[in-house]
Amino acid sequence: MNIAQQLMRMLAVVMICCTAQAEGPRGVFDVRDFGAAGDGKTLDTAAIQKAVDACAAAGGGKVMLQGGQFLSGTIRLKSNVTLYVEAGATLLGSTDIADYPDNTPKITYLYRARFTKSLIYAEAAENIGIAGRGLIDGQGKHFAAKRGDDKMRPYILRFSECKNVRVENVSFRNSARWLSHYLACENVTISGVSIHSRIRENRDGMDIDSCRDVRIADCSVYSGDDAIVLKATTERPCQRVVITNCVLSSGASALKLGTESNGGFEDIAISNCTIYDTGNSGIAVEMVDGATLDRVTVSNITMKNVGAPLFIRLGNRARPIPGLPEPGMGSLRNVIIRDVQADEVSSVGCAVSGIPDHSIENVTLENIRIRFKGGGTLDDAHREIPEKTSSYPKYSMFGKLSAYGLFCRHVSNLRLHNIDLGFDEDDARPAIICDDVRDLDLFSLRAQITEATESVVRLDGVRGALIHGCRSAVDRQQFLQQDESCEQVHVTGNALGTAEPRQ
Repeated sequence: MNIAQQLMRMLAVVMICCTAQAEGPRGVFDVRDFGAAGDGKTLDTAAIQKAVDACAAAGGGKVMLQGGQFLSGTIRLKSNVTLYVEAGATLLGSTDIADYPDNTPKITYLYRARFTKSLIYAEAAENIGIAGRGLIDGQGKHFAAKRGDDKMRPYILRFSECKNVRVENVSFRNSARWLSHYLACENVTISGVSIHSRIRENRDGMDIDSCRDVRIADCSVYSGDDAIVLKATTERPCQRVVITNCVLSSGASALKLGTESNGGFEDIAISNCTIYDTGNSGIAVEMVDGATLDRVTVSNITMKNVGAPLFIRLGNRARPIPGLPEPGMGSLRNVIIRDVQADEVSSVGCAVSGIPDHSIENVTLENIRIRFKGGGTLDDAHREIPEKTSSYPKYSMFGKLSAYGLFCRHVSNLRLHNIDLGFDEDDARPAIICDDVRDLDLFSLRAQITEATESVVRLDGVRGALIHGCRSAVDRQQFLQQDESCEQVHVTGNALGTAEPRQ
């Protein structure tokens, strides 16, 4: 090689190095290089989308937002692209609905005609994500909140039929409606996410809808509607979902399966969560639109100031997916809820209720300690609780229950183990009522009562019961009341008349 050739090669190396330095690290696409202003006033939608498109065309990488406020309408994320919002940067949703074109998922599902707009959208994409320590603010307070006016309120995030999704460490604020909707996605990881969106109703934090293989961990959600809710608005089940180590507060329910349940739920595990200041249920398990719920375990949950810590409901609203037949009667079975503590709970009580001829099957409530506000009367204790077979499910749907603690109706194979119930204000209702329950195992109950209480436990139409290991200050006649239709009720090994006196 002569001197001229050597010089040419050296020059080429220098040019490559300079070009690499100008373009930044391989696979990183800064939106400012594509014309984004980042001043919070200029609409940067086109620049951000150009960066996403360039990143996807190059085989994937990061689209970087840093050092500013980036105002945008709909961004369509593509395969192998991660939208990275750096600490100190904010992605601001435009307040002009015209900046959100319709994006209707192709899959057949319940709300296909209603909800069409979002800030970040992806469909049938793979290996996508949102990351960084920055903020994504939907500026939802600027949008109307009229019921039925859903097309005027965009989601912040919506992924439909995507695979290998990761959303990590980003903070989300103020969505105009559901904040994040994952529809029929597979292999989803959501971790370290903070959500604060309590400006109005109908602002769920996370909606995991007909998805499979989902992991949610170490998140904080403060939402106007349900905090983390599993749905099945398609014919596909929501299955293999793990939720752990989260702090939740909701204007509605904190952890909920349903209301929409057309595809069903399978293999759900929820653990190690703290719930506070929640208007409806801490834990709600609801099947009212056909299909099957099977194998759900909830454990290690603490709550303070909630409507009801537990609510389990099998109903028959039977709302069909448009274009598909009306669903048949669903089923709810194999639910275990254990190691739950709750204080400052409303006086309504907790319901575990199926409907006539359709029982909930195989429910275990174990190591449960709940302190209610109380205040129930003898009239409340004798209330006839309506069935409301086709009604929308909600912890307060039956009104104040006839038991201050657990009201269990139309259940088969019910285990209530190590239950501790109490109240702040005197309550004359029984602690537990079981109505049309087959195969009841009540073990190690401790329940606060008053002088007006007629019985600690009341059984109506119970067939096959073992009541053992319980403690109460009253004798057997005052502890247990049962009607003539009860069969094979065995009471043994209890310490009655020896515990601490009535409160």
